[in-house]
Amino acid sequence: MRVVMFGYQTWGHRTLQALLDSEHDVVLVVTHPKSEHAYEKIWSDSVADLAEEHDIPVLIRNRPDDDELLEHLTAARPDIIVANNWRTWIPPHIFNLPHHGTLNIHDSLLPKYAGFSPLIWALINGETEVGVTAHMMDDELDAGDIVRQEAVPVGPTDTATDLFHKTVDLIAPVTTDALTLIAAGHTHFTPQDRTQATFFHKRSAEDTRINWNWPAHDLERLIRAQSHPYPSAYTFHKGKRLDILTATVSRARYGGTPGRIFYRENDGIVIVTGTDARTGNNHGLALTRIRTHDGHELPATDYFTTMGGYLTNRP
Repeated sequence: MRVVMFGYQTWGHRTLQALLDSEHDVVLVVTHPKSEHAYEKIWSDSVADLAEEHDIPVLIRNRPDDDELLEHLTAARPDIIVANNWRTWIPPHIFNLPHHGTLNIHDSLLPKYAGFSPLIWALINGETEVGVTAHMMDDELDAGDIVRQEAVPVGPTDTATDLFHKTVDLIAPVTTDALTLIAAGHTHFTPQDRTQATFFHKRSAEDTRINWNWPAHDLERLIRAQSHPYPSAYTFHKGKRLDILTATVSRARYGGTPGRIFYRENDGIVIVTGTDARTGNNHGLALTRIRTHDGHELPATDYFTTMGGYLTNRP
């Protein structure tokens, strides 16, 4: 089939490479300009560079809503559009242009975690598996019928970076298997159960700020979800930012006020957590490695040399 590809960052790069390695003919690539957004500089393999290496025409757009783009798409005569990590709305006159419509590749197990940063949100929320879904695009965000879906388990110590590597390797087989079904004439796929749909927004600095009212298990997953190269989860100590790089849930239960710097447990410094911390029924969060406001990384036990005081949500 003649394919036009819409994509961005490493997800789009992997999708384009899968198409190039397949029997299909990529006739045009549309991608976004480079961005300085913190999350868009991560996993930033260039779709444009890969296309140009293979002499494929490239269009750079923030949004696919201009007449010139439509002219190029029409002239390309695609049988299908394939999209992965396209960051803005694709209108119906674009996604319905090819005979086979548009196949979108999304890094979650739809209908859950539609929208942005699905791996991070899934890890924070304690999901036991993540994956990649190929679905037909329709008028609603990430809501079209599922053509192919593949899952991988979330391990007890997995970080968002681990989950990225697990799922990015699924892109090629999910994409090419879905295209094989479509090229063979299949048109009836699995409708999504919209009662199970969840939608998530882009991550920002506010979303990495630690709230000590959260339970320790949730905070431990937040820290793993914000693993390098993602911006670290952070708090404030004596008015200065403190990045929390690694932490574990405490063995014992600790009572008091959320955010209290309380006790050394093994190689960690336990912080009291949870809205009901006063009951003494909660585990704490044992910080093991931190980074100071001036960029120094060190064990938490070297930084917190005395107990007492509080970690806070704000300076």
